[in-house]
Amino acid sequence: MALGLGRIGLWIAEAFWDPGRSDHREAAAQIQELGFGTLWLGNAHGGLATAEGLLDATERLVVGTSIVNVWLYSPADVAAAYQRVDRSRPGRLLVGLGSSHAPLVEQHGHSYRKPLTKVRSYLDELDAQSVPLPHHARALAALGPRTLEVAGQRTAGALPYLVTPEHTAQARQILGRGPLLAPEQKVVLETDPDEARRIAREGVAVYLGLPNYANNLRRLGFTDADLADGGSDRLIDAVVAWGDQDAVLRRVREHFDAGAEHVAVQVLTGSDDLARQQWSELAPALL
Repeated sequence: MALGLGRIGLWIAEAFWDPGRSDHREAAAQIQELGFGTLWLGNAHGGLATAEGLLDATERLVVGTSIVNVWLYSPADVAAAYQRVDRSRPGRLLVGLGSSHAPLVEQHGHSYRKPLTKVRSYLDELDAQSVPLPHHARALAALGPRTLEVAGQRTAGALPYLVTPEHTAQARQILGRGPLLAPEQKVVLETDPDEARRIAREGVAVYLGLPNYANNLRRLGFTDADLADGGSDRLIDAVVAWGDQDAVLRRVREHFDAGAEHVAVQVLTGSDDLARQQWSELAPALL
């Protein structure tokens, strides 16, 4: 496995974090003390400043980026940032890279053409640096078969997002034994079906409108009707585990049974606050 990720991590958008705030530093320390192995930063910046601050707030926690957008940050800058962080905090940073999505890339003035070619050339440039970002310390956001193959060949492994255990099984077949497979799993700690699905729909709405995710869900057997109007109950229940701690544990175990080595749990609450209470409630069941 890439670095010491542990079996369970927490996926939290970088926008939630200000490591300079004392309560956010306490939250990072809480994640470590609860026993989660890795804190995954969604939409991470290539300068890795947030990751660096969270590493400084803890002693053992691994921080992973999920992801650094390859269109927005140069390979030279990302490799240099990794080397700076790793020199003082060795073995605690995994740089997740990915091609993101056309609407998000094009709003920054880039042309989103041949994303897999872009990823390959980016990895080539990383390898060409005088002090590169090593294979064991980088992973790739991957959904489709060709990107999964590149993840297994050129990095420590794959970081699939918004997927089901069925996708995890397919990804493991493509990767074979050895490469890291660390899917993200959204969860809602709520037993009322209507409220749980309301929170879940709120959490997945933006993703259902992005072609890469929509196409992957279609490959998994979901229809345009499932993707419409915030997602059908069938789709929502497949991509978000809701209910009590046992319900979440069952879904996480399904990923492990399908071939995952690590699962990145994202807690949805319908709030912009860090889900500190939910982390505490989940830890005894998951760890």
